[in-house]
Amino acid sequence: MSNQQNTPLHVQLSEEFMRRITDGEWPPGFQMPSEAELCREFGTSRGPIRQALAFLRSEGAVTGGRGRPPMVRSSVPSQSFSTFNSFTEWAVGIGRKPGQRTLEVARREASPEAAEALGLTPGTMVVELLRVRSLDELPAMIERTTFILEVGRKLFDFDTDSGSIFAFLKGQGVDLHSARHTIDAVAASEEDAELLGQPEGIPLLRERRVTRSADGQPLEYSEDRYLPSLTNFTIDNTAERRAALVRIPTEGATP
Repeated sequence: MSNQQNTPLHVQLSEEFMRRITDGEWPPGFQMPSEAELCREFGTSRGPIRQALAFLRSEGAVTGGRGRPPMVRSSVPSQSFSTFNSFTEWAVGIGRKPGQRTLEVARREASPEAAEALGLTPGTMVVELLRVRSLDELPAMIERTTFILEVGRKLFDFDTDSGSIFAFLKGQGVDLHSARHTIDAVAASEEDAELLGQPEGIPLLRERRVTRSADGQPLEYSEDRYLPSLTNFTIDNTAERRAALVRIPTEGATP
């Protein structure tokens, strides 16, 4: 369970439930404890439990509802929101070897696009990061990220080539609570092509993301560019629940 004081209880519960699923403690096909049993285990009322279960259903991780006991899906989506921000966790989850090469971590004035996304005034100092992410030691994605200064300055004490920045920041108590993703396609610039070892102008999947704290404060703006031969994004929705966005590897993909 999260120790962050500002994190709502139902969010802490959903994170714990998802951890049990991804760790195999609650394997595919497992019938989860009843609401009453979960209330007793976590010492809470039904409200937060039901909110947490509703989130897992919206992510497609569990089935059930309307009188049916919740059950872990026989095939959990490859990427739920709880790990969506982490390329490292996603790569490990699909059995690939993640890697990263940091080209820059710098303190400078926010770009106009980043300032607008983060709600900052022009000239505000931020921390920018540029990394090339790899799958099985081959370039797969370019990561251009801007953090507000309060958060980004923590990266100067972290080896950004060692792994997940989000995991590190969460360990430092940064409240990376929710994110909004915008996905489209762009042509590879000259810099993109050089970093990915691909021809200039090839199509890339672009994911722009704004990550916020539980109280709604923007903390991070990122523009990631993927080789579409390696991954794609899918959205599953029904008339009864919100769309759940997942990132999946392209079938039989090789860089």
